[in-house]
Amino acid sequence: MRDAMGQLGGDSNKINPLVPVDLVIDHSVQVDVARSENAVQANMELEFKRNKERFAFLKWGSTAFQNMLVVPPGSGIVHQVNLEYLGRVVFNTDGVLYPDSVVGTDSHTTMIDGLGVAGWGVGGIEAEATMLGQPMSMVLPGVVGFKLNGKLRNGVTATDLVLTVTQMLRKHGVVGKFVEFYGDGMGELSLADRATIANMSPEYGATMGFFPVDHVTLHYLKLTGRSDETVARIEAYLRANNMFVDYDEPQAERVYSSYLQLDLADVEPCVSGPKRPHDRVPLREMKADWHSCLSNKVGFKLLITLAITSALTSAAAYSTLRNIKPSPISLPEQLLLDLSPASTIGSMMSRPTSLPPTRLRGFAVPKEAQDKVAKFSFHGLPAELKHGSVVIAAITSCTNTSNPSVMLGAALVAKKACELGLKVKPWIKTSLAPGSGVVTKYLQKSGLQKYFNEQGFHIVGYGCTTCIGNSGDLDESVSSAISENDILAAAVLSGNRNFEGRVHPLTRANYLASPPLVVAYALAGTVDIDFDKEPIGTGKDGKNVYFKDIWPTTEEVAEVVQSSVLPDMFKSTYEAITKGNPMWNELTVPAATSYAWDPNSTYIHDPPYFKNMTLNPPGAHGVKDAYCLLNFGDSITTDHISPAGSIQKDSPTAKYLLERGVDPKDFNSYGSRRGNDEVMARGTFANIRLVNKLLNGEVGPKTVHIPTGEKLSVFDAAMRYKSAGYDTIVLAGAEYGSGSSRDWAAKGPMLLGVKADADTLGLTGHERYSIDLPSNIGEIRPGQDVSVTTDTGKSFMCTVRFDTEVELAYFNHGGILPYVIRNLMKR
Repeated sequence: MRDAMGQLGGDSNKINPLVPVDLVIDHSVQVDVARSENAVQANMELEFKRNKERFAFLKWGSTAFQNMLVVPPGSGIVHQVNLEYLGRVVFNTDGVLYPDSVVGTDSHTTMIDGLGVAGWGVGGIEAEATMLGQPMSMVLPGVVGFKLNGKLRNGVTATDLVLTVTQMLRKHGVVGKFVEFYGDGMGELSLADRATIANMSPEYGATMGFFPVDHVTLHYLKLTGRSDETVARIEAYLRANNMFVDYDEPQAERVYSSYLQLDLADVEPCVSGPKRPHDRVPLREMKADWHSCLSNKVGFKLLITLAITSALTSAAAYSTLRNIKPSPISLPEQLLLDLSPASTIGSMMSRPTSLPPTRLRGFAVPKEAQDKVAKFSFHGLPAELKHGSVVIAAITSCTNTSNPSVMLGAALVAKKACELGLKVKPWIKTSLAPGSGVVTKYLQKSGLQKYFNEQGFHIVGYGCTTCIGNSGDLDESVSSAISENDILAAAVLSGNRNFEGRVHPLTRANYLASPPLVVAYALAGTVDIDFDKEPIGTGKDGKNVYFKDIWPTTEEVAEVVQSSVLPDMFKSTYEAITKGNPMWNELTVPAATSYAWDPNSTYIHDPPYFKNMTLNPPGAHGVKDAYCLLNFGDSITTDHISPAGSIQKDSPTAKYLLERGVDPKDFNSYGSRRGNDEVMARGTFANIRLVNKLLNGEVGPKTVHIPTGEKLSVFDAAMRYKSAGYDTIVLAGAEYGSGSSRDWAAKGPMLLGVKADADTLGLTGHERYSIDLPSNIGEIRPGQDVSVTTDTGKSFMCTVRFDTEVELAYFNHGGILPYVIRNLMKR
């Protein structure tokens, strides 16, 4: 943007944050080394070796821009750092007090809502515009009141609660809405429990899951090292403005758009999976559910109500895809169109539909193959895998590692198992990746870290790791056993996402679970187990050991939390957080206000978004005779559109990197290479579990080039269309674009030349599509109907998904950031 300002004759230094910006580097550490005392150091060294260019770019930014704090790699996960340290609750700027609010470039920014700070995730595009003073534009949301009563039963965790809440809110339909939690049960939830629930707002679809500030909040602020003076000021300000909830006083009945209620005593132990975060499975039903999953048909159930949505329409535009908004009218003529450049993936997921899609749960394994056993040798030890065998067990993610009760609960499970003589099988890749250094301090204080280590859960780093797909390679013998025998291997993780292809390419079944359950399933070695009836293993005395024998009581957990989690731990951790580490401090960067692009870099590349930009906006435009690039069913998430995990060795991205001398072992991940548009364009729709109806059942990142009938990679097909001058569209169903607030899920399709996307009613994907949109922006209004025609003679009306006048202005300028640049030029 600074370069663009300079090329237009403006002052490039105007491109500088106008609001405080905190940048936490947390998505690049991988679990290359596990089950080792040296894992943290070894993984960090590999992280810096792979990401040196990227880290140098970020360090340059910390000096080139004002009003920006950079938290170096190895410090923790952004949302946990925000909760424990960065969040202000009430700002104090030169004596002026006002409520804290935040937008973050990760969908789980909502975790801060548990602290009473209004915040949610946006794409990088919108975040950059916000930094430069552009107001957030949104339709006023409905607010769902979620009343909590009672208290959790003994042994039930906050993770069980959040998975239950996620399922309830998904069913209720809260997309584009705020959820506020209230009721007598609030006093039974710790701040960390609340933050766990708020964290998973994207999974239940809400823009925000909010917990107003009360005495529990104030206690947490003191626990985490905020000064007594600061906490007192926060309380006084919020009370004076009627924003503090005091449950010691009578509570007036609140008025909400709609209501939900949950008795906490009804929550039971559970997991979610094997493919989506809201597919909750009670623990008592897990074995039966697993066998159903093995047999169930693979595929999607089409909704009766259908929708069409569109991506940005200009090669210079930075606009983002809005998720499908299914119509309540099931007429064949009615579809919905989104050409809005201001919409946000993740925070604007699909609206509730009149018929829910089926659970995408089946693997269609033939009955005769369901008992298959793959025997192999693991470093000289006899080993075997079956369908449902656990090969990855990861305690990971800010969702759970920020909560001392589940972390110490997991350590107690490990301790009890050690004492009884149980041991996790050595071929299971176990890992522990806390979201901040505080976790390490209280695990050491409690004396429980040694039991984690005995079970293979050594600390591997401080970052997102397995939750974002940075799970690292499996042992070659395990990988071969899975691939050669077509084993349906499982991963169990304490994360928040388990979409297909995200956790690891070889784990087709992925379950979200509390940290204690992650340890339990690692010990069992399989998800094909009934914990109520079947033993987890055999103890050192030769007797069967059951789940109940290793599960701690709520009182046991509370006792160790009380004695081990102390304020000084937070203070000492965060006093040093911005000082970095030797590897970060040794990075040398130029002291220039504009970045010196290296054309040979495979990490940082000068992007094309502002090339040939002029002072005059390009204006509105329609779509003419577009081909269908991809034809999807429902639940195509941002992990399908723009995967963040590993780069496959036979992909267009791999070809690009190999041509530039990058060794396969240094491919790194898409998430780490998102500073290079050439990589990310090739990685768009590169998910190995992609189901494209044009391929008639074949799974993978390929498509059919309609004019020739050739089967090509998605990137190669897109480039062939683009070079021939053809527009393309994507046909898609409900929940398209749900998941992360990942702007590459919009920028990637744009670079491929995609102009629109839609689900179908009698459409095969072999048609050509034209969308009639006025060229004069003044002739377009929010909610306006436009005509869509195909070359087969079909015609239907669509509602344009411009929700506000501001979004129309963004569209007219070719995206949010070109709009911002042109406005800055006028100042």
